[in-house]
Amino acid sequence: MEISEFQALLKPVTDLISSMTIDAKLADELNRRFPAGGDVFDAIEKACHEAIAAGWMCANGEEGGPRWGRVIEPCEETGGLSVDVVDLTDLVGSLHGHPTGEVCMVMPITPEARFDDTPRGWCVFEAGSSHHPTVSNGRALILYLLPDGKIDYADR
Repeated sequence: MEISEFQALLKPVTDLISSMTIDAKLADELNRRFPAGGDVFDAIEKACHEAIAAGWMCANGEEGGPRWGRVIEPCEETGGLSVDVVDLTDLVGSLHGHPTGEVCMVMPITPEARFDDTPRGWCVFEAGSSHHPTVSNGRALILYLLPDGKIDYADR
């Protein structure tokens, strides 16, 4: 799969996100329209695993450690959202803020793994929120979408 095909696969998701306020209602709508175990969610998850195996996703980091990478820069085709994917195992990450919000697709590799206490599915962080991204109970892939690609790692 090419990056352009991956971007097309994400289009229903990025269209929804870019049309709504980034808040708890959006998380509910994502989990309703693109549920874990549904066709769209499963196709994106499968594509992530294939892209990682092909070497163009999660290309930063070291084998056996955290891996990450921006897959798509914010653009008109994604409704102004950037797309990043991380592969984390039992990790508490660096505190960061979401000036414009963050939408996360949680894809556990270890079945019991959670991201910020969210199992397989979607979670949303509103504009102005911050957190230490935390993967517990094993390993998970997290696809995250940022309006305008904005994330703040400055001291908070």
